[in-house]
Amino acid sequence: MTPHVAAPDPQAGAAVKAADRAHVFHSWSAQGLIDPLAVAGAEGSYFWDYDGNRYLDFTSGLVYTNIGYQHPRVVAAIQEQAGKLATFAPAFAVDVRSEAARLIAERTPGDLDKIFFTNGGAEAVENAVRMARLHTGRHKVLSAFRSYHGATSTAINLTGDPRRWASDTGSAGVVRFWAPFLYRSPFYSETEQQECERALAHLEDTIAFEGPATIAAIILETVPGTAGIMTPPPGYLAGVREICDKYGIVFVLDEVMAGFGRTGKWFAAEHFDVVPDLMTFAKGVNSGYVPLGGVAINAEIAATFDKRPYPGGLTYSGHPLACAAAVATIQVMEDEKVVEHAAHLGENVLGPGLRELAERHPSVGEVRGLGVFWALELVKNRETREPLVPYNAAGEAAAPMAALGAAAKKNGLWPFINMNRTHAVPACNASEAEVKEGLAALDAALSVADEYTA
Repeated sequence: MTPHVAAPDPQAGAAVKAADRAHVFHSWSAQGLIDPLAVAGAEGSYFWDYDGNRYLDFTSGLVYTNIGYQHPRVVAAIQEQAGKLATFAPAFAVDVRSEAARLIAERTPGDLDKIFFTNGGAEAVENAVRMARLHTGRHKVLSAFRSYHGATSTAINLTGDPRRWASDTGSAGVVRFWAPFLYRSPFYSETEQQECERALAHLEDTIAFEGPATIAAIILETVPGTAGIMTPPPGYLAGVREICDKYGIVFVLDEVMAGFGRTGKWFAAEHFDVVPDLMTFAKGVNSGYVPLGGVAINAEIAATFDKRPYPGGLTYSGHPLACAAAVATIQVMEDEKVVEHAAHLGENVLGPGLRELAERHPSVGEVRGLGVFWALELVKNRETREPLVPYNAAGEAAAPMAALGAAAKKNGLWPFINMNRTHAVPACNASEAEVKEGLAALDAALSVADEYTA
């Protein structure tokens, strides 16, 4: 697929932006301080504006366009479904809904064979937690500090990053703990094994002091996404699984961002040989073409609701257009070997390329990731590991990262930037040439970040 840019039309772009500024209320933003780019189109790994500027998208939207923009087979599937049955209520059996559930269940680990559909990842987390609480008769849920689980009521309280602060009531039954992160270890570890052992001991101590019989679930992103792409050390997730089994706690893995090929496996849990009791998904399930998420449920928890109604649901649960997009996306990923390609990119192109950048740029403190799911930890000083910008920096304090972003865009790369990190998360089916193009643009941008190092 060859990306193209239509003839520039700045006047049309100005009209789009004017309407946006007059009527659209944007998420996570001070409305008067933002200047959204007016997008004219997108295809494959690229998008472009009305001035004719084309960008290689190293963000995959919000890490969800796993097969790129406008894949013709998925677009055609949505069009065909719209002509056949555009919508139908969730209480009925609909062929495309059943097929989407079957295809998802075939790929989830273990016996996660029942699928509850939602409109997105946050609702998936909300319902997974509700299921765990009803199944166990307990209320508390443990989550990690460095995490993001969504912006709905329970999900935002489970979130560990600063976006929760304004909405955190402190009354949602959430207890937070430190998950492993060797580069900035809260346990003063020197090796991955130490970090794993100490993190598990800390978790079990937290459970002991909170009261095991009060805890319904532990929720973890298999590989944390926006919080930093910290791949857990060997043995950690298996250790959490053992702790959950020991105390009768439901183990929930959040695969909203890491799932559907992003790490070079259908689900990131496969890297660690661990099977949760509940698994949330969204984003890559249909490359974000129509909103869709869900919870994959094991047999034991599903049986809880065989004779007892599950007290939850959504008007658009398993929406036919969204499910048609999911069916087509999964088929494309199979036919085009997208998951295998993502693994290849990570092992042979993106990972080595990022590590090579780290050797040349003093601003890069650490490179970490899997598949097409990578982060560069940017620092002022490699020895002290002081972040390039302070935690949750804004305004002038965030200037170094803003300069990095501006430099990347000037070179035709749209970067993913969060706090003191830039993430490299291109489409799972990006070509080697596209990834190398992104690395070259990132190389130039990191030279700007280097200017802020000590």
